[in-house]
Amino acid sequence: MRAKDDYRALTGAQKSALLLMSVGEESAAKIFALMHDDEIKEISQTMANLGTVSSTVIERLFVEFADQISSTGALTGTFETTERLLGKVLDKSKVDAIMEEIRGPAGRTMWDKLSNVNETVLANYLKNEYPQTVAVVLSKVRSDHASRVLAMLPEAFAMEVVMRMLRMEAIQKDVLEDVERTLRNEFLSNLARSSRRDAHEMIAEIFNNLDRTTEQRFMNALEERNRDSAEKVKSLMFTFEDLGKLDPGGAQTLLRNVDKAKLPMALKGASEALRELFLGNMSERASKMLREDMAAMGPVRLRDVEEAQMAMVNMAKELASKGEIVLSDKKGEDELIY
Repeated sequence: MRAKDDYRALTGAQKSALLLMSVGEESAAKIFALMHDDEIKEISQTMANLGTVSSTVIERLFVEFADQISSTGALTGTFETTERLLGKVLDKSKVDAIMEEIRGPAGRTMWDKLSNVNETVLANYLKNEYPQTVAVVLSKVRSDHASRVLAMLPEAFAMEVVMRMLRMEAIQKDVLEDVERTLRNEFLSNLARSSRRDAHEMIAEIFNNLDRTTEQRFMNALEERNRDSAEKVKSLMFTFEDLGKLDPGGAQTLLRNVDKAKLPMALKGASEALRELFLGNMSERASKMLREDMAAMGPVRLRDVEEAQMAMVNMAKELASKGEIVLSDKKGEDELIY
């Protein structure tokens, strides 16, 4: 083939082939590994038909390549630049879907995010959907999460979902995309807007972790500024004395899980009624030993008592969050699960 000495006549594929041939086999192999099969095929065919190319053309090719790279300045890849680039070749709905997926931590997919939604919240939403839609959702989320959600659905509805899952074949792409779009637009977006914690609840939790003297100082100051807010925070706080509302089973479960070294200190400063609740749910031998431990302690610092009592409160909240015990609110109405 005649030597190519007219640089202007080179096609893009020929320029690419020349560059790859010039950087050496090892580097070329690494670049090929990043290409699609059709790109590799096109460039390979072009290489095979290049023939002899003059050194002048090769030199000009590298000069142009260097000029083009340097003229762009530093390249910075961001979510925004990626979104703009996608917007030039895809419609907005597809761009939004892609960006939603890649913005999640470590490329987390929407189904991964859904697997982290509280099962009660997800079940309450899904029970109003078609069984087939629920079947698709439960087939995509983690199996352990799907089992918890399924258990919270009405039994007849849950069995209908199970039957749909058993008969389910490969999910068509357009059906899956439609379910994803609905969940993203109607559920996850609403969940994000409503997930902001109540400010009074947040303050109550913070106050719960203060020592009693500091807590009272802040509460008194809050009452002076806004009595209504102070009363609401008080009603949301769960204190050591509220453990007195535990049923016998709950008291026994808590006793099995608390730090035994802190129990005498915590009960040393408890009211007589609360102390008797826990002592009455122990064996006679354990109760006698605990009474002896408390008597042998003598005077104790208030700070140490409060620290031990807070450890019991935090353990009770942890057990309640696992569903192992039930904590009731101060009004004795609905169950309050922390």
